Parts: sequence; structure tokens; C-alpha cells
Amino acid sequence: MSATEGRAARNGFDRTLTTISVVVILGSMMSILDTTIVNVAIDSLARDFHTSLATIQWVSTGYLLALATVIPLTGWAADRFGTKRLYIMSIVLFVVGSAAAGAAWSAGSLIGFRVLQGLGGGMIMPAGMTILTQAAGPRRVGRVMSVVGVPMMLGPIIGPILGGWLVDDISWRWIFYVNVPIGALALFAAIRFLPTDQPQPTQRLDFLGLALLSPGLAAFVYGLAKTTSGGGIGSAQALVPMAAGLVLVAGFVWHSLHTANPLLDVRLFRNRTLTASALTTFFFGTAFFGAMLLFPLYYQTVRGESALVAGLLLAPQGIGAVITMPIAGRMVDRVGPGRVVLVGVTLVIVGMLAFGTVDAGTSYVLLGAALLVMGMGMGATMMPAMSAAYQTLERSAIARATTVLNIVMRVGGSIGTALLAVVLQHELTGGLPAGSGSGIGAAASLSPSARAAVAPQIATAFSHTFRWSLVLLALALLPALLLPRHRPATPPAGPGGPDGAPGASPGADGDEADPIEPVVVGA
Repeated sequence: MSATEGRAARNGFDRTLTTISVVVILGSMMSILDTTIVNVAIDSLARDFHTSLATIQWVSTGYLLALATVIPLTGWAADRFGTKRLYIMSIVLFVVGSAAAGAAWSAGSLIGFRVLQGLGGGMIMPAGMTILTQAAGPRRVGRVMSVVGVPMMLGPIIGPILGGWLVDDISWRWIFYVNVPIGALALFAAIRFLPTDQPQPTQRLDFLGLALLSPGLAAFVYGLAKTTSGGGIGSAQALVPMAAGLVLVAGFVWHSLHTANPLLDVRLFRNRTLTASALTTFFFGTAFFGAMLLFPLYYQTVRGESALVAGLLLAPQGIGAVITMPIAGRMVDRVGPGRVVLVGVTLVIVGMLAFGTVDAGTSYVLLGAALLVMGMGMGATMMPAMSAAYQTLERSAIARATTVLNIVMRVGGSIGTALLAVVLQHELTGGLPAGSGSGIGAAASLSPSARAAVAPQIATAFSHTFRWSLVLLALALLPALLLPRHRPATPPAGPGGPDGAPGASPGADGDEADPIEPVVVGA
């Protein structure tokens, strides 16, 4: 190879890097689609398993909690087993979970298999991105991420449509079975084409932190979901698990403050900007991901649309996000993340207002426009809110901050999904005819004539529930006011960051810091 060709390979896409990019895209798209493909099937799942929304929402909530659980494990597992082995193991776990979910015989078995799916899916993306960035090197990583990011942004558009088609024309089971052939291809490609790396264990896993945090989050969300069937938030069925969860999480915080290498470094929250970023991300994730569960349910339950039509009606949301994500990234560099996030959250609030007043005959044009505006707002909120924290952190703290913020976002999403499902379940109970049962399962089983008779009451239940999202979005505005409103400065490279750890100096050639783990949109 000549010197010119070698320089082109270093700065562009050579055949090896192109092959690795395709392999990573294949595996990542599989996990991304699965976060968005399920929501349009909730109506069918509630009907087929004869269960309530408070129960079936765990199909999404359990998946999100599993994703949050494995995020802090990925770095340790990559060092312990090697990145290629971790990527392969993640695909295998995800495919096994998908096949088992497709064969589920009850709501409980489906939820359990979705958790298994999430444990694998949560590691596919970061492991794949690590492999890709190592192959690309600092000079090509931005170019590579821009190419890989395009199909990833299409997930929120393709997922609901593909899921709707599978549910309507084949079976809801195929929203899981479809991962098997794709996963088999991704597995073969990973084994055949990804470069082999050697395990390099660097530190022990914080098993105690994991044993406190994961059950604590699960117990709290479980108690929240039991508030409808257990007699309210003050009942023992709801209060005991919620209190136990809070105790375990508090124990994790104490443990994290008193151990050298905690699962999550909560000392980072001493940084005010990171705290503001985390709170913004949490409240926004709670409102937005919770609402994403409700959108297709409204179209199917109130308007009587099929799963495919519901998926098509949700497409404007993904289109809006695709439009603003790249623009928001450039604007953050020019005017600072604070201004961008405030605009983004405001756009989502404006779009959500249409759903907060929705009825049984609201114009589809209005709702489509509202979803487009909401998608644009989401694209200007999620990544800018997270990137705001990095302005005031050392380079050495960025990886830990990314882990913390991704977990906060997914925990917020799981709580929001459970919370809005509980609210809707409660609202629906009084909106259905006597003797027909209660909740979304009963609404899904109504005949067209019976649905038309109660559609106004059910629509009212949805509008009241969407107003909870508006309240949560308003709460997200408060910490967003504290985010930086100036152009990002180079983070300090030496001591003095929030954790006091020494930072790494930039390379002599001016290479940029390691890329941040991407955020996957959807629930």
C-alpha cells in the first residue's frame, strides 16, 4: 500500500472498517428495533393473556430495568472476557430471550423472557461501539459514528410500523421471532469478521452494589405497579415493596460513597451541572417514555385502529427526531446545551398539549403534527441534556458520567411506563361498561359498537393520563434552567474534577476524547 493509500485508509473507510461497521450496525439495529417494536403489541398482549395494563406494561418496564442493570456491567465484562466475546455472548443471550419470548405461554413468562432479552440487548450497543471506535481510531470516529447513527435513528420510525404489520398479519409472537434469523446472521458475522482481542481484567466487579441497586429499583417499580390492584399507594402490597426498594437504593448510595470502585460513582453528583443534567434526563425520560406506551394504545383502543395503522400514525415522531438530532448537536457547540434543551422540552410540551386534550374524534392531522413536534423536541433534548454534564467534567470522569446518565434515563423510562400505566388503568376502570371487566384488556376485547359507545369516556381517561406527562415535563424544565448556556469549553485535564481523579491529557496529535455511548430512543 502506498503512503497516499495508507493515509486515505487512516482518514476514511477502508474495507476492514466498513465490514466491522456493517457487523455492528446489524447487531445494534436488532436491539434498537426491539425497544420500539413492542409498544404497538401491548393491546394484543393484554387481550390474549387476559390481563391488565398494570401487569402487561412490565413487558416494557422489565426490559428497560434489565437494560439499566447491565449498563454498569459492560465495562467490567469487556475487560474480563474481551470485547468480541462479550458482543457474541450478548447476541446469544438476546436471541435466546427473543425465541423464548415468542413462545411465551403467559404474561409472567413473557415478562421474564423480556428481562432475559434486555440483559443481552443492553450490552450489544456499548460492546459494538467499543469495537467500532477501537477499529476506527480517534481520527475517524466522528465520521464512523455519523454513518452508523443514521440507521439507528430510523429505529423509532421502522419499529412501530414493522411491529404493527407483524401483529396484524402474522402474530405478535413474530415481533420476537424476527430477531432469531437476524441474530443468527449477526452472530455469524461477528464470529467471522470482528477482530479478536484479549481479556485484560483491571478491577473486581462491585457485587454488593449490584445486589443493592438492581433489586432496589425492581422492588420500587413493582410496588408502584401494584397501586392499582393492591388497594392504592397506602396498601401493604404497594407500600412494602416501594419502601424496601427505597431502602436498598439508599443502601447502595451509602455503599457507593464508601467504596473505592463502586458500580456507579454517585460522588459525581457533587457536580451541580451533572446533577441538573441527570434530573432533566430523569423527568424527561419518565414523561416521554411513559407516553410512548400510551400513544399506540390510544389509536387502537379509542379509535379502533389496527396495530399497523397505529405504527404508521406514530411515524411523525421518529421523523421529527431524525430532523433535529444532527441540528441540535451542532447548536450545542455554538450556543451551549442549556438553550437547546429548553427549546427541546418546550417543543415536547407543546406537542403533548394536543394529547392532554384529546377526545374520541381529535383530528389525525393535529395529532400527527403534535407527534412531529414532540419528536423534534425529543431530538433536541436527550443528547444535549446528557452532553451538558461533560462540559464541567474531567476527561477521566466522562465514561463514568455516561454510565450514570444512561441508567438515570432508563430508570426514568421504566418508572414513567409503570406510573402512566397505573394512572390509565385507574382512569379506565370507571370508563368501561359494568360487567365488561376493567382496564386495557377489557377495552381491547370490546366489540366495535360497544367501543364506540364508551370511546368518549376512554378518551377522557387517556387525556387525563397524558396530563401527568405534562406535569413531569414541566418538572424537567426546572433543572434544565441550570444547564450551561454557553459554548462548551475543553474539560480540565488535570485534578480538580468532581471526583478528584487525575485526567488524561489530550494526545499530541489533538485527538478527541473517547466517544460517548449513544442513547437509544424507545421503550
